[in-house]
Amino acid sequence: MSASVATTCPYCGVGCGVLARIDADGEVNVAGDPAHGSNFGRLCVKGAALGETVDLHGRLLHPQMRGADGTFHRATWDEALDRVAAGFRRVVDQHGPDAVAFYVSGQLLTEDYYVANKLAKGYLGTANIDTNSRLCMSSAVAGHKRAFGEDVVPGCYEDLDQAELVVLIGSNTAWCHPVLFQRITKAKEAGATLVVIDPRFTATCESADLHLPIKSGTDVWLFNGLLVFLFQHGVMDTNFVDAHTSEFNAALAAAAADAGDPAQVARICGVQLSDLLSFYRLVARHERTVSLFSQGVNQSSSGTDKVNSIINCHLLTGRIGRPGMGPFSITGQPNAMGGREVGGLANMLAAHMELHEPVHRQIVQTFWSSPRIASQPGLKAVALFDAMLEGRVKAVWIMGTNPVVSLPDADRAKRALDSCELVVCSDIVERTDTNAHAHVLLPALGWGEKNGTVTNSERRISRQRPFLPAPGEALADWRIICEVARRLGFEEGFGFENPHDIFVEHARLTAFLNHAPRSDGEPAAERQLNLGGLASLSLQAYDALAPVQWPVCEDGAGTPRLFTDGRFGHANGQARFVPTAARSPVHATDREYPLVLNTGRVRDQWHTMTRTGKSPKLAGHTSEPYVDMHPHDALRSGVREGELARVHSHWGAMVARVRHGGGILAGNVFVPIHWSDQFASDARVGGVVNPVVDPVSGEPEFKHTPVRVEPFLVRWYGFAFGRRALPTSELSYWTVIRGDRFLRYEIAHRERPKDCHAWARTWLDVHDENADWLEHEDQGTGVYRAAHVVDGRIESCVFLSARPDLPSRHWLASLFAREALTDADRLALLAGESPDAIADAGPVVCSCFGVGRNTITEAIRSKGLETPAGITAVLRAGGNCGSCVPELRRLIVEAHAEVDA
Repeated sequence: MSASVATTCPYCGVGCGVLARIDADGEVNVAGDPAHGSNFGRLCVKGAALGETVDLHGRLLHPQMRGADGTFHRATWDEALDRVAAGFRRVVDQHGPDAVAFYVSGQLLTEDYYVANKLAKGYLGTANIDTNSRLCMSSAVAGHKRAFGEDVVPGCYEDLDQAELVVLIGSNTAWCHPVLFQRITKAKEAGATLVVIDPRFTATCESADLHLPIKSGTDVWLFNGLLVFLFQHGVMDTNFVDAHTSEFNAALAAAAADAGDPAQVARICGVQLSDLLSFYRLVARHERTVSLFSQGVNQSSSGTDKVNSIINCHLLTGRIGRPGMGPFSITGQPNAMGGREVGGLANMLAAHMELHEPVHRQIVQTFWSSPRIASQPGLKAVALFDAMLEGRVKAVWIMGTNPVVSLPDADRAKRALDSCELVVCSDIVERTDTNAHAHVLLPALGWGEKNGTVTNSERRISRQRPFLPAPGEALADWRIICEVARRLGFEEGFGFENPHDIFVEHARLTAFLNHAPRSDGEPAAERQLNLGGLASLSLQAYDALAPVQWPVCEDGAGTPRLFTDGRFGHANGQARFVPTAARSPVHATDREYPLVLNTGRVRDQWHTMTRTGKSPKLAGHTSEPYVDMHPHDALRSGVREGELARVHSHWGAMVARVRHGGGILAGNVFVPIHWSDQFASDARVGGVVNPVVDPVSGEPEFKHTPVRVEPFLVRWYGFAFGRRALPTSELSYWTVIRGDRFLRYEIAHRERPKDCHAWARTWLDVHDENADWLEHEDQGTGVYRAAHVVDGRIESCVFLSARPDLPSRHWLASLFAREALTDADRLALLAGESPDAIADAGPVVCSCFGVGRNTITEAIRSKGLETPAGITAVLRAGGNCGSCVPELRRLIVEAHAEVDA
């Protein structure tokens, strides 16, 4: 057994500390780090399952290049790097630096981000380096810069513990940031009030004291109305506004013009006037108010205005820079903030300096001693791919992200890559939807192998440390970039030997000329981002670096909370109110597309599943893509729950299972973002989403696309389990998840097999006539079941039916853990149901401990359990990350309702 290594979780922006070790059997053991200030030992189920995701199955282990025949072949590092450098050099020489681009990721470490940005902006001379953080955080960035003069989150997680009122806006925190949500629920237990503003009734809403299901896109009306209400009711910190802010009158006038009448605001937002006024009065009454916002705010064509409408209310009341209060952007990725620190967005320079400021450009170029510096903002994500399609960008290097799945109008992104002369992909996974369009694949290090830093939502810098050896020929992203830079002739600026060298340079740049302008005429750029206290770290001190929040003082002490002195980042030291004129989403519904598509995450998956898709533990809760819709809309669309439907927009279509989750308003549908062509036949919802972006931030409108839903007609439904991968190319519909010692497929087809026996044996690759083959068919009902047994163990099975209501998959999954089937198991396979109803745990509710719905419901009934804590005491469910607690509450209500009936 190895010693535990303190590192940081690679998922969301909460930035949880992790203790990882390799056990004697070679398995990776992961636990929360009790000493880390972001999580104090807590982990969500995704973090707890990290050990299941570090195997080398599917890893990109060697450089590959596409040959003249269109196929990839293994290459040496020298061959691959020479091709990348020669391709970039040729394009720059022939078409100029703005004909090349980089598209990077919040999965990169700060050190990786730093050298990529330095190469692009300081040496190649292009600002065409953008990141997938554009898709989730750029509206928050733009709002912060407009209000505060710099991209800063003013508060810290401790504010949640001290708040009297927590307002969650556009965030299903219980699922997307479970560890943070536990702090919120503890605050609520201590007396705080929780308000959730979300068009959907999500798991987070289960814990809310008030839920405002506002109409999609109406947030600015809501918060403009709040600003007017607070002003009219005397909840204004006049001293703070006068001394520390500007532009108040313009912001108030804009708000009053749109939202001066609460009754009108309630009608526009689609909520009850009484609920609206309850919310307004709660905010007026509670000084210690924290407003947390996430993708429901950011991912909008008016996302930046939404952010500023929220911040305006905090500026009016002076509720900022003090404990228990402030606007708080919840970051989506583990290093979205670290990437912003080093200028990872196309409209930023490193160290929070601005491309449009000549003095800032001079400072950065002087510090880097670079031959040039980008002089104008580069192309933001959606515009960048448009430029590829139009032939203006001819070479692109994609690092650690999957834009063919994650971008809006994603089929256009496919065409853009296909039209590009050189597409380079650095990745840890060999097969992704994006890599399929590459010319060069470069194997990068993954979590557990990387060495560097990340910054979380509360500005806390933490170390990611390696505890696994580098697999195959994989290299760190920073090293790959430096090798290409050297081949481009930039040896002097990229002679880094290790990530410590890069971090110290980054820290020095944040402190370089970081002071107010002086009369001596020396260029200066004062900013909150200052890591001067870390700029002289030795290699040993860097290796031992404890989590710390910037700015970092000269003595190494961090800063939990900003603006405590009322001084902000604008030149006059004041914060700015921003007038926010309310406007509807760009694309309205109509007769052809009458429903509003909203997209987002599910509880146990992450991004495009290249990591979480490897974990059996994470596959049990939501096993296939779905479209959640109101029953009335389903009826009007001609679809039924459990059946398949096609979701159409003007831009594309996808297929998913119809679900009535109970939390969706009529006129709306919700589809998860995670499924790609690696896991499903046709479930990339990015291909459906409209490409409109916020005019300030460039962030896409993922939360509002007009669609229609129609039946996806098939003749039969089915599922299959196999210890090996099964062919899917001939199926009309399929999805796959990884289970414990099996792969599970959900399948459907437009034509029923003429001979189910022959089809099943061929599909399951069973050609031995003497094989141990179990089979049952009822042609009258269209039911067919078959299983292949090898040496007493089940090898594979397939169940077909004309109806979608097939037998429980969860009982069948348990058979694959058995060394031999009993006679009762064999009979049950033929009968299509468990011989022991108690043995069928049902769909997974608690992924941390693998507890199913049937088990929980039985315990509630038999033991009279009335609280989630009671369930935890008996079954452990809900006792780790807590993200299943809302579902436990719902099961308690349902079980007792059945008993009372």
